[in-house]
Amino acid sequence: MQERIVEIDSDSGFCFGVVNAITKAEKELEDSSEPLFCLGDIVHNGDEVKRLSNLGLRIIEHSDLKNLGGCKVLLRAHGEPPSTYSEAESVGIRIIDATCPVVLKLQQRIRKAYLERGNAQIVIYGKNGHAEVNGLVGQTNGEAVVVESENDLAGLERIDFTRDIILFSQTTKPIDGFQSLSTYLQNRLENGAGLVVYDTICRQVAGRQKKIENFARRHDVVIFVGGDKSSNAKSLFCACAAVNANSHFIQNVGQIESAWFTGAASIGICGATSTPRWQMEEIAEYIKNNNT
Repeated sequence: MQERIVEIDSDSGFCFGVVNAITKAEKELEDSSEPLFCLGDIVHNGDEVKRLSNLGLRIIEHSDLKNLGGCKVLLRAHGEPPSTYSEAESVGIRIIDATCPVVLKLQQRIRKAYLERGNAQIVIYGKNGHAEVNGLVGQTNGEAVVVESENDLAGLERIDFTRDIILFSQTTKPIDGFQSLSTYLQNRLENGAGLVVYDTICRQVAGRQKKIENFARRHDVVIFVGGDKSSNAKSLFCACAAVNANSHFIQNVGQIESAWFTGAASIGICGATSTPRWQMEEIAEYIKNNNT
């Protein structure tokens, strides 16, 4: 009988920004006995958040900042608006800034464009309410218009198509969606208005969709590991399911069902930019050892 193949996708797992944030958190926790607070989940993965919580990382919300004077607060990879830094400084919080360098550069570019915009409008292709997008909009004093899809534009009166538009993107949005939105805006402009497009999508993240589709095609069954709060996980899982109907989304090993693997000779395990490698390895071992 041929041995079943269980493969972990080498391109899945933490992106650089998440690795950087977690490394900073671990170092602070190891080097100091002081409490370390993190503003929001450091990564959209419940098991990884629990692992770091066991090391001493405490998750807080923005409403908690006013009571943490003199404490250390880590800002996660998503970034924060200027108002967060101002509030932290006003109460004496020591910030450990783990904003992803790609996000930080984007924040700076949007801030510069906003200050030099003249009569132009700043439009951001992104998910309303997403932590990264909140930080980006904050660079414009809340004036940027966030667009999730072309459908949003039908009733969006905040965009004046007779004025110039400067378009940016959340770093983790799909390239094809950004290009489609750019074309749509260009075609809607009136009275000689212009469109300036800045492609600010992180290629390390954007390139994963094609890779994960190719990975999913190679296997009889695909186990996608991701957090239920992760938009990146939901997007990448949809890419898997589109090419392999035997794709299953799980958050941890406890959600595996043995019936999924009946007759499967090849099983692929993959995940999001917020999925730790150790979790995919744990699931691979479980599948191998439990004869599922």
